[in-house]
Amino acid sequence: MLPAQQGYDRAITVFSPDGRLYQVEYAIETVRRGTIAIGVKCKEGIVIAVEEKPRKLQISDTAQKIFQVDDHVGIAAAGYIPDARSQVDNARFFSQSNKMIYDEAVEVETIAKHLADQCQQFTQYAGVRPFGVALILGGVTKGKPHLFLTDPSGTYISYDAIAIGSGSEQVTDFLEKTYTENLSLDEASTLASAGIYLSSEDKEGTSHIRMAQIKSNTGLFELVPEDKIISYAKSAKEKYPHSKN
Repeated sequence: MLPAQQGYDRAITVFSPDGRLYQVEYAIETVRRGTIAIGVKCKEGIVIAVEEKPRKLQISDTAQKIFQVDDHVGIAAAGYIPDARSQVDNARFFSQSNKMIYDEAVEVETIAKHLADQCQQFTQYAGVRPFGVALILGGVTKGKPHLFLTDPSGTYISYDAIAIGSGSEQVTDFLEKTYTENLSLDEASTLASAGIYLSSEDKEGTSHIRMAQIKSNTGLFELVPEDKIISYAKSAKEKYPHSKN
C-alpha cells in the first residue's frame, strides 16, 4: 500500500514517512494544470503575460488572471484563480496599509514575502488547505524592476524570467535559452508572446493572450492594449519559428 493510501494525504499537518506533505504537492499539481503565465524582467521594466481561454458568450474585456496590486505592482496567476483573487485582495490591503503607515510605496519583495508567509501558514494548521495557485509578482521599486514567484508551499524566489502553469517546463527552458539582460520592453513582450504560443494549442490570433507592463521610468502598471499585443505576436512569429507551428 502506498503512503498516500495509508491516510497521509488526509491531514495537512502530517508528514509521510518519506518526508512529504501530500496536500502541498496536490496544490502544486493544481498550478501545473493551470494555463500558462509568464513574467519577464528587462532593463526598461517588467512584462507579465497570461493565456486565457474565454468561452464564446463570455465577455472577456477584463483580464481574469492578471491583477493590479498597486500603482507599481502587478500579479499574474496560474492554478485555482479564486485563491488568486483572495491573495491579491490580501496584497492590496497590505500595500495600502504600508502606504498609510510609512508614507511610501511598498517594495515588491515585501509583498512577495508577505504572501509567501501566508501560504506557508496554510501548510501547518489543521482545518485549512494550501492555496492552489502560484503567483508571478512584477513591479518597480525605486526605479528598479523586480520579479518574484510564490508557490503553495510558501516559497518566494526572484527571477529574471519565469513561467508557471501547463507547459511551464518547456517554456522555462525556452526562456533560459533566449533571455538576455539587455532586452528592451518591446523585446521582452515579444519573448513573452512567443512563450505563450509555445505552450498554447492555439497558434493563431491573440484573443487568448493578456499582457501588462510596469515601466521603470514611470513605475506604473499598465495593461497592454489589443493592437500592441497583435504587434508583439507578429514579431514573435517572425523571430521565433515555433510560434508559427
